[in-house]
Amino acid sequence: MGKGLIRLKLVFEKRDPVPVSYRVASPVLAVLLALVLGAIFLAASGFSPLGVYLEMYRGAFGDWYGVSETLVTAIPLALCGMGIALAGRMLLWNVGAEGQFHMGAWAAAWVALSMPDAPAWKVLPLMVLAGVAAGAAWALLAAVPRAYVGVSEIITTLMLNYVAINWIEYLVHGPWRDPASLNFPLSAPFSDAARLPMFGYTRIHWGLVFAIIAAIVIDLTLGRTKWGYEVKIIGESPRAARYAGMSIERNIIITMAVTGALAGLAGMAEVSAIAGRMTRQLSPGYGYSAIIVAWLAKLNPYGVLLVSALFGGLLVGGYSAQFLGVSAASVNMLQGLMLFCVLATEALGRYRLRIVPAAGSDGDSDADRQGARADG
Repeated sequence: MGKGLIRLKLVFEKRDPVPVSYRVASPVLAVLLALVLGAIFLAASGFSPLGVYLEMYRGAFGDWYGVSETLVTAIPLALCGMGIALAGRMLLWNVGAEGQFHMGAWAAAWVALSMPDAPAWKVLPLMVLAGVAAGAAWALLAAVPRAYVGVSEIITTLMLNYVAINWIEYLVHGPWRDPASLNFPLSAPFSDAARLPMFGYTRIHWGLVFAIIAAIVIDLTLGRTKWGYEVKIIGESPRAARYAGMSIERNIIITMAVTGALAGLAGMAEVSAIAGRMTRQLSPGYGYSAIIVAWLAKLNPYGVLLVSALFGGLLVGGYSAQFLGVSAASVNMLQGLMLFCVLATEALGRYRLRIVPAAGSDGDSDADRQGARADG
């Protein structure tokens, strides 16, 4: 019998388990791949990729001022990123950290503006509590329908971002606008007592301590408490968790509340320590960037601290690169490339691509197979 052409097809096969070495190396691979793609874009735009990257490095890590500004930028990224990472452990996709950040800042600002003469020992703890509570409450607006009705938290948290941002816009253009601000959308400045303390002569503030404590608490909670065990089991197998008697609804609400609280704490720290008043440009997108931070860190709280510092350097270095004529949008482009590369490397880690013969293709032609069946 004659032989026909062998038909081939591409198939994705799931790796089980994913190699540990790949899980460790994939974030580094994603960053390197993003830098390579970014270099192609910069070269096509007429810039020297090496020159731009060196300028970004010098701006972020070249001196103590750059390092301190990198850490300042890393603080809100770390707090928001840890909340997103915690939710991700339960397969909850909280993309609303930006809105929760703004609501935490709003609540803290309300306390500061309402108590202009209060001492620091009184006003700062109340600002922390207000920021945490407002961020948690904003997250619960998405958590409750997700837990009891099955509404996608991706949609609700994303839409709530715009509500929170426009609420701040209304306040700083309307009832909270400072008459002495020369018509700029700013609230009245906070009292000195309502400003979160900083370290030395830098702008590094106590938000860094909040982030480190949050990482330690989350790690210990996930590893040594019943609730942390339930979070991990629900994330791995909701059906098995429900069979074991775990309340998925209750854990969804608690987890989302904690993630919102961390983002609200980030907003409180930013408005108190850095801005010193409510402003419409409080965040350049910390809540959105924190999504990339959380996934680059593999949802590990200590990894979030490290990746936040690297991402803070990316943002600070991006400002320095503007002196070379590079637009600020290029930094956003690099962030987007990193997210894309993270997703791509995740897919390559979980699945392998193989070339196999198509179904019914064993080297014989259709006519040969039909003839063989007739002879039999």
